[in-house]
Amino acid sequence: MKNIKNSNYRNYLVKLSLSFAILIIIFWPFVIVNAGERGVMMQFGEVQETILGEGLHIIIPIVNTVKRLSVQVQKQDITTEALSKDLQDVFTEVAINWHIIPKEVNTIFQQLGDIQQVIDKIINPAVEEVLKANMANYTAEEIITKRGEVKAGVDNLLTTRLANYHIAVDDISLVHIHFSARFGEAVEAKQIAEQEVKRAEFVALKAIKEAEAKVNLAKGETEAQRLIQQTLTSDILQKHFIDKWNGNLPNILTTEAIKFDASKFLNITD
Repeated sequence: MKNIKNSNYRNYLVKLSLSFAILIIIFWPFVIVNAGERGVMMQFGEVQETILGEGLHIIIPIVNTVKRLSVQVQKQDITTEALSKDLQDVFTEVAINWHIIPKEVNTIFQQLGDIQQVIDKIINPAVEEVLKANMANYTAEEIITKRGEVKAGVDNLLTTRLANYHIAVDDISLVHIHFSARFGEAVEAKQIAEQEVKRAEFVALKAIKEAEAKVNLAKGETEAQRLIQQTLTSDILQKHFIDKWNGNLPNILTTEAIKFDASKFLNITD
């Protein structure tokens, strides 16, 4: 009989402890907001203007509930497809770092919901729309050659757009931009054609330079011959002949032999 009483007493204590624990859980008057979070205060489910910062806070059980939202930097990777100004398919991999503006967490929770809902409803659609609008301003070639300008345009448009939804953009990276295989083949063919044109221009220029060099050489030789003809008088030729003459007369003299007066060079007087 005594054992039965002890058993009933233990059961009573267990039930009392469980009931007390349940009451503590239901009527727990404290809430903890972790680092990098803000607490959205609600009263019977209605969002209040009060925003709870990091730390321990006292609330009224049942009356008040708190929804914690992260205000830390979030990273979202998105792949989008758009058309360039010249109607080429542009595939872009984007990495965006963003965060909820801490002092506006109650508004964004009331209008949109939690972090995942913000991503699905705002971040992804905004990135896709901004990229499509911005890429349409450039040709495929300009998207490559003016990548910095393209990124700046995306930054400005997306920052302005997301600010309307209480979201701050920390950084945007155009991780990878590529085009369709057809466009890649066209670019390669164009590069080959440009190289062939440059090569032909080089060959033509080389031929022109060589021709000019030959003309200049011919002009130089002609001018040299002209100067020689102007400076070589008969007296100079005769003197040059005497300087080179070894003193021997030719064995056979004809009437066509060269005739000149040697007395001019031998100082012979009458």
